[in-house]
Amino acid sequence: MRENILVTGGAGYIGSVVAGALLKAGAEVVVLDNLSRGKRAAVPQGAEFVAGDVGDRAALDRLFRERPFAAVMHFAASMEVGESMQFPALYFRNNSSNTLTLLEAVMAHKISRFVFSSTAALYGMPERTPIEETDPLRPINPYGESKFFTERMLAWFHRLNGLRYASLRYFNAAGAADDRGEDRDPETHLIPAAIEVATGKREHIAIYGTDYPTPDGTCVRDYIHVSDLASAHLLALAALEKKGQLIYNLGNSRGFSVREVIESARRVTGRAIASRESERRPGDPAVLVASSKKIRDELRWVPKHPELDDIVRSAWEWRREHPNGYEEPSQGRPASGPPLSGV
Repeated sequence: MRENILVTGGAGYIGSVVAGALLKAGAEVVVLDNLSRGKRAAVPQGAEFVAGDVGDRAALDRLFRERPFAAVMHFAASMEVGESMQFPALYFRNNSSNTLTLLEAVMAHKISRFVFSSTAALYGMPERTPIEETDPLRPINPYGESKFFTERMLAWFHRLNGLRYASLRYFNAAGAADDRGEDRDPETHLIPAAIEVATGKREHIAIYGTDYPTPDGTCVRDYIHVSDLASAHLLALAALEKKGQLIYNLGNSRGFSVREVIESARRVTGRAIASRESERRPGDPAVLVASSKKIRDELRWVPKHPELDDIVRSAWEWRREHPNGYEEPSQGRPASGPPLSGV
């Protein structure tokens, strides 16, 4: 793969892993990130880092004039369901409005391929599991709604402007790959939060809701190793050379409850991980499990790390090697003036 690829949000968890996979495949990679949530040290060596915001059209125009990008892979976003219920405007601005600005620049500069980091939150309270791509899209939180808006924009730009795009609907990304792992403060995702209990960084893990219609009363989610997620992105990018529109679920087609994930963390770490039951969080569906049959059949995607303990183990090993997370070196060159709202 000898192409120039722009990775927005490439200093974040998933974006940095995908950027690394692109480099290994032979691509030239530019990472655009305003570091509101991402870590400069997560950007893989070999990628050019540009400090900037996807909502800054002037900065995008300058960057696109400098580099003839073959494609954009878009990860820059706000991504916490609970936070979106508290600050919906932030999510519609960062995830919908700023993405529209990016898409306008993409089309103005005739970049033909766009890979979008979407979410299983589009499905809301699913009517069945495992969820298929043709199932109804009924988001129940602003995070999911903000991503839904972007998917609708992409569909129209494909139809009217010929934009080739892939929308990849993630379920729960987890684990670590190529010396890159999850490093947020505060941490809100279940697996790294459980590991923080194991390391003594927090006293207990909260279980939000124990009265869901699931076998043990806690939410059930489909977990996918971040390196498997990355491989799907590269397959989708390549497929867009011949196809104009791709929509895929990315998961392992198997669900684990909150209690099962905590038990896995106890097995893997060998530590007592205290838990505390709490009230439900608004906006949380009971079950989200993917059918990934479509991408398996069409692109021959096969997850290499489907076992929950393996996923948790990779996250645990990364945290033990990086007890303080990423060390932050100096910032990259600015793309323009001050960044807009964080993504």
